[in-house]
Amino acid sequence: MPAATSMPEPARGAEVVPLIEVRGLVKHYPVGGNVFGRGGGRVHALDGVDLAIAPGQVLGLVGESGCGKSTLARQILRLEEPTAGRILFQGEDILGLSGFRLKSLRRQIQIVFQDPFSSLNPRLTVGQILAEPLVIHRLGGRRQRQEEVVRILEEVGLSEEHRQRFPHEFSGGQRQRIGIARALILKPKLIIADEPISALDVSIQAQVLNLLKKLQRTYGLTYLFIAHDLSVVRYASDRIAVMYLGKIVEIKAKPGFARPPLHPYTEALLSAAPTPNPKAKSHRIVLAGDVPSPLSPPPGCRFNTRCPVVIKPLCLQEEPPLVDLGQGHLLACHRHRLLS
Repeated sequence: MPAATSMPEPARGAEVVPLIEVRGLVKHYPVGGNVFGRGGGRVHALDGVDLAIAPGQVLGLVGESGCGKSTLARQILRLEEPTAGRILFQGEDILGLSGFRLKSLRRQIQIVFQDPFSSLNPRLTVGQILAEPLVIHRLGGRRQRQEEVVRILEEVGLSEEHRQRFPHEFSGGQRQRIGIARALILKPKLIIADEPISALDVSIQAQVLNLLKKLQRTYGLTYLFIAHDLSVVRYASDRIAVMYLGKIVEIKAKPGFARPPLHPYTEALLSAAPTPNPKAKSHRIVLAGDVPSPLSPPPGCRFNTRCPVVIKPLCLQEEPPLVDLGQGHLLACHRHRLLS
């Protein structure tokens, strides 16, 4: 099972088809009501999300807890069915897939979970955990599977002797390496990394981040990298998408990372990121109030209840569209549109 070494360059002038594309994705969860689901409310977890990730690219998705990041991941993985919208993988709408075709899709899209302990079966050895996806998808014989398990363990910085151990015998960083190996063993094209370092010690986080970047280069992987720390996402990603209360409010490409963000929410997130220089002065933007309830999101701009530069009554009545500003920068903000 040889590893890919690089991504082919598209022909000049050819349009690159996104590996994964989300169009107008909506996910509402019914709550309360009677046994027939009537009379209750709806949690607006996602409300019209549009995203596209090119092959070999790393898209960082950042936002506060509860903004819909993990919900988006579950829709892409087909662990849940969206309320509305489309999800295209290599140009094919995956929401209509079932049976064998859906099983084949699952080989192409894998996930690395946030908690490296609860995501591993404590009753299985590491060798059994890593061989299980190969057994489910009927790949190779027993000897080939064991050889592949050893190879993938070495790829993530572990060794053959770790096959016979159980998850509780490893440190948090080692368990996350096992989780990465399990996601990688089926040779997927897309890996969703759902806050893969937030449960780790700070000293281990850099090691796991560097491992993910190394594997991305070696296998030509595409990542959806989910986190709440904007500084981590900037280091790991080619593009950054900022989400607030189920909506994408800003997307920036790597050449523009050094320039200040334009959305007030992105500005606040960036100001909260720690700086490596303890002597450097930073201006912390403290947002007023709490995130509104997704049961009843505010009309107009979702951020209008906390925005320090809200324009009344426009921001309270009209939802800003996500506008392409050029050079991979997209923004949903009335203030910038009026001032530009």
